[in-house]
Amino acid sequence: MKWERLGSRAVNYLAEFDVIQVGAKEGSFTKLKIAVTGGSLNMHRMVVTYMNGTKEEINLRHNFKKGSTSRVIDIRGEKRLIKKIKFFYDTKNLARRKAKVHVYGRH
Repeated sequence: MKWERLGSRAVNYLAEFDVIQVGAKEGSFTKLKIAVTGGSLNMHRMVVTYMNGTKEEINLRHNFKKGSTSRVIDIRGEKRLIKKIKFFYDTKNLARRKAKVHVYGRH
């Protein structure tokens, strides 16, 4: 099965978190993966909110370099419909290039 892009967000140097809205039309997923392009950032954790209102907090504690990806993240339960993903980070970017976070899911 291939990875499907759920959304992307250019990180904001003034904030410590961002949200990617997903929605039911993308379908249900069992795995997630994060990729970072354009710059570097230190990702602390992400909170996945499912369509039924439950939330899952996933600790990442990963320093993403430009062009790197996370491990494959198994989400709890069977296939789940994802409403949104909120990720918490701090930027480690001396070049002042904005990092862009991309979230991928697998059915």
